[in-house]
Amino acid sequence: MKPEDILPTYNEVAETWDLQRNQALFERKWLDRMLNYAPGKNVLDLGCGAGRPIASYLLDRRATLTGLDGAPAMIALFQTNLPQARGILADMRGVDLGETFDAILAWNSFFHLSPDDQRAMFEVFARHSAPGAALMFTSGPKEGEEIGEVAGHSLYHSSLSPSEYEGLLNAYGFKVKHFRPEDPECAGHTIWLAQFTS
Repeated sequence: MKPEDILPTYNEVAETWDLQRNQALFERKWLDRMLNYAPGKNVLDLGCGAGRPIASYLLDRRATLTGLDGAPAMIALFQTNLPQARGILADMRGVDLGETFDAILAWNSFFHLSPDDQRAMFEVFARHSAPGAALMFTSGPKEGEEIGEVAGHSLYHSSLSPSEYEGLLNAYGFKVKHFRPEDPECAGHTIWLAQFTS
């Protein structure tokens, strides 16, 4: 299983993933924190998937939402589930939408990229950040690569070290506001929340 397999896999399992995705919204506390740091409610969701429950919750909070995903079947579901949001079919790696956002979210998506592709994403984050924008993403708790599973298919995950993430955030103009490894109140997710200061 390689990083290159991620988008084809998610494209194949999109409908099953949408049906099986936990809808309990254990992420609510962190989504609220992100919005509280953001200077406005124009949100870019990188790797948005089918849009439920995270994007739908952000819309309920009166966000203006742009969802971006590289799997055609996922973005089709996103547009069906959330017709009031904007959906963009694109690979997050190197994307340039020519606009900035008040908040950028990469929840359970960014960590499917290779380590080098993750490093390159910090330029993408900065490019799309309005002054004071909030950036939130999930990673692994430590450096390494792992293989997970979705709908019976293997999935690649990787993580840099926490110190490298913090260094990259600082280098691209972000200040870390919260870092919570394996948060027991958020289903064990490791969460970064930073604010764009450049």
